[in-house]
Amino acid sequence: MEEIQHLRNIGISAHIDSGKTTLTERILYYTKRIHAIHEVRGKDGVGAKMDSMELEKERGITISSAATYCQWKGHRINIIDTPGHVDFTIEVERALRVLDGAILVLCAVGGVQSQSITVDRQMNRYAVPRIAFINKCDRSGADPNRVLRQIREKLNENPVLMQIPIGLEGSFSGVVDLVAMKAIYFEGERGETLTVKEIPDQLMEEAEARREELLDAASLFSDDLTEAILEERVEDDLIYEAVRKGTLSRELTPVFVGSAYKNVGVQPLLDGVNRYLPSPTEVANVALDLDQGEKEIPLVVDSEKPLVALAFKLEVTPYGQLTYLRVYQGTIGKGDDIFITRNRKKIKVGRVVRMHADEMEDIDRAGAGEIVALFGVDCYSGDTFTDGQVNYSMSTMFVPEPVISMTIVPSDNKAQGNMSKALNRFTREDPTFRTYVDQESGETIISGMGELHLDVYVERMKREFSADVVTGIPQVAYRETITAKAGFDYTHKKQTGGAGQFGRVAGFMEPSRDGSYVFVNEVKGGAIPTEFIPSVDKGFQSCLKKGALLGFPVVGMQITVNDGKAHSVDSSERAFTQAAVGAFRQAYNKARPIILEPIMKVSIECPSEFQGNVMASINQRRGLIMSSAEDGAFSAIDAEVPLAEMFGYATVLRSLTQGKGEFTMEFSKYAKVPESIAEDLKREFREKEKGGK
Repeated sequence: MEEIQHLRNIGISAHIDSGKTTLTERILYYTKRIHAIHEVRGKDGVGAKMDSMELEKERGITISSAATYCQWKGHRINIIDTPGHVDFTIEVERALRVLDGAILVLCAVGGVQSQSITVDRQMNRYAVPRIAFINKCDRSGADPNRVLRQIREKLNENPVLMQIPIGLEGSFSGVVDLVAMKAIYFEGERGETLTVKEIPDQLMEEAEARREELLDAASLFSDDLTEAILEERVEDDLIYEAVRKGTLSRELTPVFVGSAYKNVGVQPLLDGVNRYLPSPTEVANVALDLDQGEKEIPLVVDSEKPLVALAFKLEVTPYGQLTYLRVYQGTIGKGDDIFITRNRKKIKVGRVVRMHADEMEDIDRAGAGEIVALFGVDCYSGDTFTDGQVNYSMSTMFVPEPVISMTIVPSDNKAQGNMSKALNRFTREDPTFRTYVDQESGETIISGMGELHLDVYVERMKREFSADVVTGIPQVAYRETITAKAGFDYTHKKQTGGAGQFGRVAGFMEPSRDGSYVFVNEVKGGAIPTEFIPSVDKGFQSCLKKGALLGFPVVGMQITVNDGKAHSVDSSERAFTQAAVGAFRQAYNKARPIILEPIMKVSIECPSEFQGNVMASINQRRGLIMSSAEDGAFSAIDAEVPLAEMFGYATVLRSLTQGKGEFTMEFSKYAKVPESIAEDLKREFREKEKGGK
């Protein structure tokens, strides 16, 4: 049990380019897990330890979250380094689903950026306590105090500084610890030697003011500390305990400062992880008991209890599938029989390994609270494993819907087989990546969270599977809906010798309130026999998959059936399904259907001198600017822009801002397409239909 108290499962999350992977690299170096530091954009031909995929090293970004573990001052720390790009948001989502605590990394220059807000929202969704690390204090324009204000205003957190920087920008050399009231300098070639000195005179006043703020904030969580402050006998341990309480209740966010690249401030951050983030025993986890109607059962971090574990990530290696697992209760070991709750399939555990980026370390047994990986187990992302004594399932993750699609065509038969293998694997690995074959055109369509997302998968197909594929134009995931009420009264009759088909359905369709499909049965006196009502519903639902305007799914419709007629011999389930299809077609065009398009929340950051040009480019793309703010030399613009207008925007933004601008976008909502564009889309659809025939 004591071992579990000293275990930390943490994630490192942040906006793009805030320095997550660089920070992880330093953590591994100081905890002696690696013996040399390599930089992210692999200039030395090696690349950062946690970016093990070739594509990651080339592009200098993290695509797939990587797991590792290390030891620091008697604590074992499991770390997951996650991507910053919104296209790979599922990687962050599934990491936070299984972690107990997190480090939110913020750039001292960029502050709280769009993806920082998304990551923070994901942490709140899974109630993950966090500490913040303001990185890059050595860069020009660094201002930790501004970042602190933004954490308060934009993230609605209650941040409290645990340290203040000694110097900033080029003169940044160390930190002042506000608990111990000492200055810490990081010396030696790699900042591995910590020298503790007295606080420089010019910083004393600020340090005392910030310590007051720290004590005020922490004293709310400890009566003992309040008493000690009044009696002026404050001990460090009392502060640590109070800050820990505040952090675990998520009512306080301890903030650390430093520069991972310049090797400053990483070791005190590790102390903070040990001190303030929870062990598995301090986090409440529940499972659903499938034998008791999904009743919530609290899980206990106890190795004697029945096994409950969650597969949160899959990776297929050349040697078989690697399944990342979080053990919540019980233990799992080599040779054990385990069951997948979803299909009650029994599996024998061959290998249990601990991951260190792309390296594996075999272990015999893993206990509650651990994050490990199983080798050669056939399952899906999100599956729950038990030892058969209980029938529990963990609640699933939130999976956002894909917003962009493109066609892919293999160049020859060999590529066709390899492409199928790749698609099969990618859909198992990544719930936000979907693939299907269009029934009419016979084309294979892939869908995902953005252009970069699909680009990476196409590139991986070529590299990892030797599948030579050609991609088609990206396609936006439009939707259709109705705007008016329209009645229907349709009779389906068919007589072809023997029993015929007969069914009459009457009622009306109208827009639904919450954008979902609603079926209302108001049939009186058995006009349609009860056993045929589900068939009517099924008929209407089958029409929702493909609207008449563009062939995209129909959303936001309420259908009320209030009359009908049946025949004692000729009526059947099939007849009523067909009658519903006919009724839908009869009323759909009268209900004034419109086309909806995905609107993206776009956040752009660029030097202030280019702000006018960037805003003009948003307006040209039918965008709506929601807010713009200037922070020194940089401007941040938030806008809502239709996805259809955002293809290739990265290139446009680069040329407008001399390569200094960057943007992120994520799905916001669906909105009506303007008439002129809707007409063009309908015309294209009609021509395509004619061509197909």
